[in-house]
Amino acid sequence: MTRALLFLLALLVAGPAAAQVHTGIDVLQDTGFAQLRDIAARHGGKLRVAILANPISVNRAGKRTIDVLRTEGQARVPGMTVVKLFSGEHGINALTDDMDIDDKLDSTSGLEIVSLYGRTDAEKRPSAAQLAGVDAVVIDLQDAGVRYWTFQTLTKYFLQACAANGVEVIVLDRPNPLGGLAVQGPVSTPGTETYTNPHSEPMRPGMTMGELARMFNAEDRIGAKLTVVRMTGWKRADWYDDTGLLWINPSPNLRSITQATAYAGTALLEGTNVNIKGPGEAPFLRFGAPWIKGTELAAYLNARAIPGVSFLAVTYVPANDKLYPFAGQRVQGVEVILHDRNRLDAPLLGVEAVAALWKLYGTAFQIEKVDRLLRNRAALDQIKAGVDPSKVAAGWQAELTRFKARRARYLLY
Repeated sequence: MTRALLFLLALLVAGPAAAQVHTGIDVLQDTGFAQLRDIAARHGGKLRVAILANPISVNRAGKRTIDVLRTEGQARVPGMTVVKLFSGEHGINALTDDMDIDDKLDSTSGLEIVSLYGRTDAEKRPSAAQLAGVDAVVIDLQDAGVRYWTFQTLTKYFLQACAANGVEVIVLDRPNPLGGLAVQGPVSTPGTETYTNPHSEPMRPGMTMGELARMFNAEDRIGAKLTVVRMTGWKRADWYDDTGLLWINPSPNLRSITQATAYAGTALLEGTNVNIKGPGEAPFLRFGAPWIKGTELAAYLNARAIPGVSFLAVTYVPANDKLYPFAGQRVQGVEVILHDRNRLDAPLLGVEAVAALWKLYGTAFQIEKVDRLLRNRAALDQIKAGVDPSKVAAGWQAELTRFKARRARYLLY
C-alpha cells in the first residue's frame, strides 16, 4: 500500500475536524511557491536547491517534499533546480539505527544523497565541498519535541555551514508532536554542547523546528540567511494526533505518539546498561536489565505516584541485535503505562526512573552515563546524593523560567 493511500485512509478515519494543519511544504504549494520565487530573484533568477529530508518529509497528500519541489516547484519557480539531497540519522528512509549509512542515489529522482550521520564530528556536518554549487538548502524534518533529537543539531550545523558559505536556509516548519505549551526539564548547562545537546535548552523546549532554527541563528550569532515557511492551522495546544497529519516513524524506534511522549524522559537511560529500545520491544515505554527485579522496581515507582503514569512489572528478551543492551538475554524491568499525557512531566519521569535505579541497585547501574543526555551536572549530582526527585526538579525551575523568557522571542504560533 502506498504512502499516499495510507494518508488518505488516515484522513477518512480522523474525520474532517482533525484535518487542519498545513505544514511548510503544503504552505509553499498553497502560495504558489512565492517564497522560493523571492529567493530565486535574489539569486538572479537561478536557484540551485539541496534538500535535507527523511520519510516524514511529505505533503498532506503523502507526496515527498523532494518530488514536490522537483516537479511542481521547478515548474512554478523559473530557474529553480533541485541538485542534491542530504540525510541525517537513520538515513533518508529512516530504516536503520546505526551509522553504516552509505551515500547513494535516490531511487526515484536519481539525485545524489549525502549522508551526514558519520562516526566523526566532521562527518556529521555539511562541508564547503558538499555545499558547492548550492544556493539554498531546504530543510524539512520532523522534530520529536526533545532537546536530544539529533535533527535539531543537524539543523544548527546547516545554519552554521550555510552562513559560512553564502548559502540560504529554508526551514519548512512542522508541528512539535508533543505540543507547544509544555516546557519541561532541566536546562542543559551552557558550554556542554554535543551532537545530542545543540543549545542550552530544557529537555522538552516546546518549540517547532522553525522556532528552534530562529533561536539558534540569533542566540549563537550564526547570521545565516534564514527563511521559515510557517504552518497554518497548528495551535500550540495540539499534539500530533490533533493535527490530522499522518504519523510516519521518524526513526526505527519511535513508532507512536505514546512512545514519543515517554521518550521525552525515559531516553535518559539510553546509553547506560539498561535496555530501553530494540526492534521487538516497546521502545522508551519499557526498560529492563538482568540486575533489575521487576516487581520491586514497579512497586517503588508506583509508590512515587508520578502524575499521568503507572508501572507494570515485565520480563522480556530484547531482540538479538548487537545495537541494544542484553540482546538475547532474559531481563526484568517495567513498562510505563500512560494514563494522562497532559499531566505527565516526562523529564521528571526520566529523573524518577534514574533515581529509582540508583537507589535500588546502586553501582550496578551506570548512572554517570545519564549525563550524556541530561547535560546538567548539578541535577545528576543531586540524584546521586539521594535528593528526592521532586526537590531536584524544584532546583531547575529558576533556569527554566529564564529559558521561557528567551524562548518567547522566537515563537511563531
